[in-house]
Amino acid sequence: MRALALFALPATLVACAPEPPPPPVQLDCNQSFDALRSAITAQPGIDPKPLDGAEPYRFYSAAQGKASYMITEPGAPAHPAILMQQVGPERRTVNTGCAYRDKTAYAELLAYLTGLSRATK
Repeated sequence: MRALALFALPATLVACAPEPPPPPVQLDCNQSFDALRSAITAQPGIDPKPLDGAEPYRFYSAAQGKASYMITEPGAPAHPAILMQQVGPERRTVNTGCAYRDKTAYAELLAYLTGLSRATK
């Protein structure tokens, strides 16, 4: 009986452990801008950063910092576009994204985001 009680204690602790957050939404550029934005912003634990009136972008962080997203707002040169930033192998920042219209403006936005990630290291 004592052995059974010792077994039950760790099982109880495991049962009470919080569920790990789901993986962050990955970008699927075959989805429309609105559908992908909705999927990103509906993630459990998503943290919207305050909108900076000086920049037409909105930033979001996924639970536990697994990913960050930059979603353009109307008026942004690359709008509509969504970029995602994750830490990849060797702790390198990896930027990916979806350009829905102006590819040149999107390339400039991607360079801007890459510059921001380098400036914060």
